[in-house]
Amino acid sequence: MARAYTVVFENVAVAAAQDLFEIQPADDKPIELLGMVLSNVGGIADAGDAQEELLRLLVRRGHATSGSGGTAPTPRPLDPFSAAAGFVSEVNNTTIASTGTTHDLHADGWNIRVPFVFWWSDPITRPKATQQDVTIVVRLVAAPNDSVQCSGTLYVNELP
Repeated sequence: MARAYTVVFENVAVAAAQDLFEIQPADDKPIELLGMVLSNVGGIADAGDAQEELLRLLVRRGHATSGSGGTAPTPRPLDPFSAAAGFVSEVNNTTIASTGTTHDLHADGWNIRVPFVFWWSDPITRPKATQQDVTIVVRLVAAPNDSVQCSGTLYVNELP
């Protein structure tokens, strides 16, 4: 049976293109992305028409070199009786993951005036990765015009 986890960052100043989330699956424990939520938590500074920004997001699989410059939060199980996650997570890597044979799996955009809430409701459409793929990232493709205070949650299934 699959086990669901969250990977969270909270109230982080985002001023550069970066891998908002990076997941490295464990051996024999493939993962799939269930959904993600991003929000601008900076208050009114980025809420007006003149500050509105549309940011590009990309889900990419297959980088061989992990990114750096962020933090490595512990994935938390949604079910308190689940075991600890086998996968490794990183958030807000300002040096993005690189090299390897990559595949873009999902491209989207986020208007920072409203929360970005996205769910892959059909299991067949969920981006998946194995240890052979090395990483799967949710990338902020280009830097915002100015620093934006952001929070985010990635929902991840670890498959048996």
